[in-house]
Amino acid sequence: MVENLSEVEVPDNDKWDTRKQILAAWGGWLLDGYSTIAYLVVIFILAASMFPSSLGIWTLILTLGGVSLGAAARVAGSTVLGNYIGDKIGRKSLLTWSIVGFSVFTASIGLVPSYDSIGLFSPVLVYIVVIFAGVFAGAEYGGGASLAMESVPKEKRNIVGAFVQSGFGTGYFLVVLVALSLESFFGQANYDAYGWRWVFIIALIPGLLTLLIRYISHESPVFEEMHRKKEITRTPAKDMLKQRTFLLPAILMMTGLLFINQATFSFYPELTGFVGITGNNYFYALLTINFISLIGVWTGGILFSNNLRRRNVMMILGVIFTVPSALYVYLGYSTSFVQFTTVFSIQAFFEAMMFSLLPAFLSLNFSKRSRSTAVGVSYNSGAVVGGLALVILTLQKHVMDLKLAWSLDLYIAGIAMLLGLYFSVDRSTQKEDSINE
Repeated sequence: MVENLSEVEVPDNDKWDTRKQILAAWGGWLLDGYSTIAYLVVIFILAASMFPSSLGIWTLILTLGGVSLGAAARVAGSTVLGNYIGDKIGRKSLLTWSIVGFSVFTASIGLVPSYDSIGLFSPVLVYIVVIFAGVFAGAEYGGGASLAMESVPKEKRNIVGAFVQSGFGTGYFLVVLVALSLESFFGQANYDAYGWRWVFIIALIPGLLTLLIRYISHESPVFEEMHRKKEITRTPAKDMLKQRTFLLPAILMMTGLLFINQATFSFYPELTGFVGITGNNYFYALLTINFISLIGVWTGGILFSNNLRRRNVMMILGVIFTVPSALYVYLGYSTSFVQFTTVFSIQAFFEAMMFSLLPAFLSLNFSKRSRSTAVGVSYNSGAVVGGLALVILTLQKHVMDLKLAWSLDLYIAGIAMLLGLYFSVDRSTQKEDSINE
């Protein structure tokens, strides 16, 4: 019986199984980054293709509404799929089913006929596909974080968690590179007409590769031990609600953190259009900012690899990120490619560091009986408000000074995040390994 994973000598063959489990979680997060940013990297083209142009600025806002719908759908996915698959059948099974639905529905966005072809059915179909993609995406974080954290020793969870979290940034980098390559291949006119659709369709490739990794990987030892000891609960969601002393602060923390994430990483593609950075500079700016963010998340994992006081570290990083928010906004909001890219790269670096400890922090604070459900729900519940960030910022741009509004948004979200952290309980600092509880 495994009492403490950190005390077990892992055989070489099992080490390869562990790597597959980690890659299985990382691959899902890569697809999440790819699909989320795919929608945003073509947002202006998508708005022109799928929505009536007669609506003016509301065309863009309604297109961004798809992001909000997908974010809300993630909560349903993490609750239902986490409850009925992740915490009953297994983390691996949850991730296998989720990646199939996630990749297929993401690719389907590229197949939706344009508004000129089918009228209002076009935006309706986009919304429907985005909602279904969101349901399956909602299961990714809880299942992936649980599988990875339950498969590695205590002393490796921070750095492994940072690697898993970096999957999103890797997907972001990949989709921007794909979009740049497709535009070069098709030419600007053909890319705007139909080439952009391949940005979504190509999502099937990382989806299939991740599915293969998950198929040959194994279940986490913690879940296998639960199965052998018949500790699997009939109602994981009910067990999750009993942990509301951590669930509620976690939701508040994630609301602030994901609003920040939407108002920065997800906003950068739209912001480049607002300030006038176009052509290849548009892609180069996004690639550079995101590459620096990857360095940030890896740096966080390495710097704090042995630190078990994750809440305290995240609060310090949260303050370091939040305090200069207005400075980033006012300096970065520039038509200069160099200034725009440099300032927001610095912002992205420190924001990514905040995310580096997140998988371990959330996973270790919830019971193994409802971990997949609870981690997914706490994470994705934050996306309900966070998913509105792009709509809010776009509206603010047209009714007030965007730089002022954006700064205030980031400060409010930062305070919410810090309050959630302040009221959280960090079970990972306990002597006993909470991954087995």
